[in-house]
Amino acid sequence: MHPPATATRRILAAQYFVYFGGVGIFLPYFNLYCYHLGFSGTQIGALSALRSVVLVLLPLAWGALADRFQARRGLFILCNVVSALSWSLVLGVHSFGAMAAVMVAFTIFYAPLVSFLEAFTMDTLGPEKRRYGRMRVWGSLAFILVVLVLGRFLEEQPLRWVVILILAGLVIQSLMALWIPASPASGGRRFGTGFRHLLRPRVIVFLTAAFLMLVSHGAYYGFFSIHLEELGMPRSLIGASWALAATAEIFVMLNSDRILSAFSYPGVLRFSFVMAIVRWLLLWQVTSAPGLLAVQVLHAFTYGSFHIASILYIDQLSPPEVKTLGQAINNAVTYGLGLMVGFFLSGWGYELLGGTRDLFLASSVAAFLGGALIWRQRGPSTGAA
Repeated sequence: MHPPATATRRILAAQYFVYFGGVGIFLPYFNLYCYHLGFSGTQIGALSALRSVVLVLLPLAWGALADRFQARRGLFILCNVVSALSWSLVLGVHSFGAMAAVMVAFTIFYAPLVSFLEAFTMDTLGPEKRRYGRMRVWGSLAFILVVLVLGRFLEEQPLRWVVILILAGLVIQSLMALWIPASPASGGRRFGTGFRHLLRPRVIVFLTAAFLMLVSHGAYYGFFSIHLEELGMPRSLIGASWALAATAEIFVMLNSDRILSAFSYPGVLRFSFVMAIVRWLLLWQVTSAPGLLAVQVLHAFTYGSFHIASILYIDQLSPPEVKTLGQAINNAVTYGLGLMVGFFLSGWGYELLGGTRDLFLASSVAAFLGGALIWRQRGPSTGAA
């Protein structure tokens, strides 16, 4: 017997909260944990590169399996449980070789979780998909809360707690996964037809544009804090700027139903690209603290509205029999490959240019190219359609 739709939405919202809370622990502190184990900068970079490769490739395989055999729920539970078991091995690892092996094993099963979660959410929301932001906002709230609280906690506690807290979150996720109902059957035998549907020019153009949007974010996610330090800003302002960006993102997510009731998905995407061009050009020029904080408000559009419209647009473009694969491809192409290329190009550009400022000019070019691709895309009059 399936739980009521309202209960399922609460379960999914809790999944977003725990998942992105774990991200809020991992991103700022896991590399620091490895550093305190004595790993070199090259070894830490190699671990990140290994994870990036797996994050690009494996979600596609898991998504294809889930849709081909109509096994999304079973695979979601499997991946949650095995990722938790794999991560538990980190507690006993102290050498680089062993850590690399454990991280690859962990990432293989952890990589598809967010794609599966997005697909479950689309199924659960049904005709109310434009309310997606109201569920996804729990992930953003968790990220902010964890980053703010954990920093103080770790001032007095050993970094080993980073591994323990991530493991606790993975165990909670695994238990909550048992409560997610199976998705309605969508004709696994038509998987081949649905897959070919994802190769249409309209889908390829969207994915290419989305890839370029995340490439343009490489300098921001990789070098924004360094950029502020180069400008002589205090570290308190660095923390405040990141928090302000996340707060702006939450405002858009809470109002996603209103936005998507008034504008088409391609329309929201076009606006997001325009705001990205403006944001990166401003970061290229602005050097005052108030101005830099004001620019951070644009994160509401370059991430918030872009992410919501992307998730819903790829769902709209994906036939029922390949919904999971559609979300997996979107995540792999954007937050996997796009960010990986963005980080690489930004790192290369930083060494070449000797600073961060001109990286944002290059980011505006990437955003312009992506916006030019998506500009001619047309969709229904509103997201609700």
